[in-house]
Amino acid sequence: MTAPRHPLIPSSHLGHSAEPARRFRLLEQVRNRLQERRYSPRTTIAYVGWIRRYVIHHGRRHPRDLGPEAVRDFLSHLATVEHVAASTQNVALAALLFLYDQVLSQPLERIEGIAPARRSRYVPTVLSQCEVRALLHELSDPLRLCVELMYGGGLRVSECVSLRNKDVDLDRRELVVRGGKGGNDRRVP
Repeated sequence: MTAPRHPLIPSSHLGHSAEPARRFRLLEQVRNRLQERRYSPRTTIAYVGWIRRYVIHHGRRHPRDLGPEAVRDFLSHLATVEHVAASTQNVALAALLFLYDQVLSQPLERIEGIAPARRSRYVPTVLSQCEVRALLHELSDPLRLCVELMYGGGLRVSECVSLRNKDVDLDRRELVVRGGKGGNDRRVP
């Protein structure tokens, strides 16, 4: 085996932020680039986590020394050994594509032969109207109001808890949901 061009990444570098006097470490470069491109904080956490796992999976070798084969190996490992969902595998792929394209400036060509993760085939549980009424009857305010808003308006928990008085338009019987998924605002009847 040939020696890697870059030394192994020490475990301490895979932790949290470095001291300001030091040169930027790989994961800090990733965080900075994600913030520059205005990715959401949750996406930043997810991408950094997947890149960290990728580096650890390959024995802390620097990603510059790895290529499409290593990405294929990692993603196939996620599907076949860790049995992750297909959407999880897609997030890991997106994180690695971002790393190679935006941080390392080494865009990957099309990666063939990735073992696909299985799509889940579960049928969602849907409550009947009677069950919903019984559930709401058991709740007390303000939790009941939040659940009614989420159920009736299709709001996410984060959208519901961030509602303000000015977001309620009683004349139009609408809610204005600000900063929903993707940072978009929308009106909910």
